[in-house]
Amino acid sequence: MARRIHDESLRAIEEVVGRHPEGVTVRQIEGAIEHAPPRRTLQYRLRSLVNAGRLVMEGSGRWTRYRVPGRVQVTAQANLGAYRATVHGEVVPPLSEAGVEIRNHVRQPLTARHPVGYDRTFLDSYRPNETFYLSRVERTHLGELGSSQGAAQPAGTHARHILNRLLIDLSWNSSRLEGNTYSLLDTARLLEVGTEAQGKDRREAQMILNHRDAIEFLVDAVEDIGFNRYTILNLHATLADNLLPNPEAAGRLRRIGVGIEGSVFHPLEVPQLIDECFDRILATASTIADPFEQAFFAMVQLPYLQPFEDVNKRVSRLAANIPLIRHNLSPLSFVDVPRDLYTEAILGVYELNRIELLRDVFCWAYGRSAARYAAVRQSLGEPDPFRMRHRTALRELVGAVVRARMNKGEAASHVNRWARERIEEEERHRFCEMAEKELLALHEGNFARYGIRPSEFTAWRERWHT
Repeated sequence: MARRIHDESLRAIEEVVGRHPEGVTVRQIEGAIEHAPPRRTLQYRLRSLVNAGRLVMEGSGRWTRYRVPGRVQVTAQANLGAYRATVHGEVVPPLSEAGVEIRNHVRQPLTARHPVGYDRTFLDSYRPNETFYLSRVERTHLGELGSSQGAAQPAGTHARHILNRLLIDLSWNSSRLEGNTYSLLDTARLLEVGTEAQGKDRREAQMILNHRDAIEFLVDAVEDIGFNRYTILNLHATLADNLLPNPEAAGRLRRIGVGIEGSVFHPLEVPQLIDECFDRILATASTIADPFEQAFFAMVQLPYLQPFEDVNKRVSRLAANIPLIRHNLSPLSFVDVPRDLYTEAILGVYELNRIELLRDVFCWAYGRSAARYAAVRQSLGEPDPFRMRHRTALRELVGAVVRARMNKGEAASHVNRWARERIEEEERHRFCEMAEKELLALHEGNFARYGIRPSEFTAWRERWHT
């Protein structure tokens, strides 16, 4: 027979938890209850309250926290709502009490923080669809913010519709979080025209161009991407292209030790364990049902493992967009996220295995991104499904015409020949017409979206009018 629990015992627990809107640990509850029961009994009663919906459990292991559901909603709304203030012109997201606690810890001098290594239990204790880093209220609210009219359309429809804006936003913001000094206008000019900013390190331009290629990879290969080796290794190879001291390290798990600047965290060094934990992260992530929980899990666990020699955080930020792209949700482009706060949130994961500060940043940043792309979608109108279906073929054809330096007569013959070989007969005429219009509309501000280099465009324009 199941044990009966006196309701006054449960109410005493609820009263303690209710004093802590940001959540409270078992140890804190134990210390606040007069004549507290044994730890095992207390955990049993907490599980009963969670199962009854009277409390919400978040996190795992020693960092498990309990909240009153009503208080969770207040916290979630605060995290996802308007920003609290600006500091030196920079937007500052509202932080939970736990987030402030983590931030204060990692702001201490290195000598005041205890060195720690990789804790495998932080990963192993996570149970997909049972453990949650994001509360139900937070996941529901994020879903409401990020939903698009393309939800019932093929995977990737929404991302393709806003792709030109996404390429600039995500490439710039993710690079900015790595210390890249390109401005938003510099980034737009680089991606749209291929012009590098004067006086900047060429590695900065390479970083941004790599982001563009990685985003296009995720959108173009939407049917194949997921939390698997193919996706994550190729994502790293693309983001790390021409940026690593050892070019062979791009797209490969590391075989050397690495250090974390400004942190007392020491990542794993044994290659076999790195390989094993990497597979465990992918297997766990791939079975998480909720796209926001899946995205946030990737942002937590991939950087913590440091599976690559470098570029780990960039991989995690783009990997977080995989479930969002696949589910036609607004992408996460890290608009307005302060670099220092993001770094502190990651350090909280590294040194404390605590996710609350990163969760504050994630929820607020997603609200900002979702609002941005809702406005973008409204201004662009509904996408042309025919054009979206043939987007890859159109890009290939236009690029081939330009690279071959064809004039108008040669291009017209080539377009018809190409379409006869690759496009269904009932759609062939419309496709040819669309391709010819694209060629006529090409100019220095839009050719980069076809993968065309500035030198190729210049040489083609000289021949086009002959």
